[in-house]
Amino acid sequence: MAALRAVLGVRLGLPAARWLAEAGAVVLRTETELVLKSRRVIPRRLLDAGFTFDFPEWPAAADDLVARRRQGRS
Repeated sequence: MAALRAVLGVRLGLPAARWLAEAGAVVLRTETELVLKSRRVIPRRLLDAGFTFDFPEWPAAADDLVARRRQGRS
C-alpha cells in the first residue's frame, strides 16, 4: 500500500481495523487469511518455464497501474 500511495501522491494511509478487514472478507466471500496475512511467493514453475513478467517488482507495477487508470485504459 505504501508503494501505491506514493504513486498516487497520497501521504497518509488509514489503518484498517482487523474486524473491518474480516467483514470485508466475508462480503467478498474469501478467507480472512488472504486479507490479513502476507506471503512472499516465488512463481518457480513459471520462471523455470522461461516466463518473464512485465513488472517483476511491485512499485513499477503500481506506477503502470495508476498511469493506465489515469489514461482511461485497463
